[in-house]
Amino acid sequence: MVSAQNRLHVRDTRQFYPRKPTEDEINAFLQSQVGLPFSYTAVGATQTALQSTPPAGYVVDYNQGYLGHGAVVYQQACAALEHWEMFNLDWVRLCWPTTPITSGAIVGVMAQLGPIHILNCCRVVYTVNEKTTEGARFGFAYGTLPGHIERGEERFLIEWRHDDDTVWYDILAFSQPKHWLVQLGYPVTRAFQKRFARDSKATMRRITNAT
Repeated sequence: MVSAQNRLHVRDTRQFYPRKPTEDEINAFLQSQVGLPFSYTAVGATQTALQSTPPAGYVVDYNQGYLGHGAVVYQQACAALEHWEMFNLDWVRLCWPTTPITSGAIVGVMAQLGPIHILNCCRVVYTVNEKTTEGARFGFAYGTLPGHIERGEERFLIEWRHDDDTVWYDILAFSQPKHWLVQLGYPVTRAFQKRFARDSKATMRRITNAT
């Protein structure tokens, strides 16, 4: 006999909700992904020359946004990234933004598309915190777990270039559809991927007051 608690756990491994899932449902979903492997094989590929050698069968997206100049802007952008502010959108929510950005950390990404809420799960693959004579970089990448409607990896990076003192926000990702609904409506999925990149860059620009 399945207990009520286990029934909640099983029920909340689903990803499509006709209404906003509760905090308990989200936590049960995230817990169901703990210990599961990544849902793709090229783990860590966003650290390499991904644009020139993408994994076979995956689409690569690269987006970059100017944030400003100098140390203050870089520090503001790094702090925003560390608190997952790039997900603070009116149609996307991170579960949960208090999660420390460390390798192995698991988060949920919930998107609202009309009346439907879609909940996906990712795990942080690696982090970046580099300082050289050429500049500084801070960020991380996360990869999809079985509880995600797509397969792939996405890297978020803040870069401060000392040669011209500019600060940039980069998003690099490779993905392919996993769920049959995503395969069926792939053009729509691609439109939402591009929307996320655009809205995420706009949010980071507002935080750093980029003009």
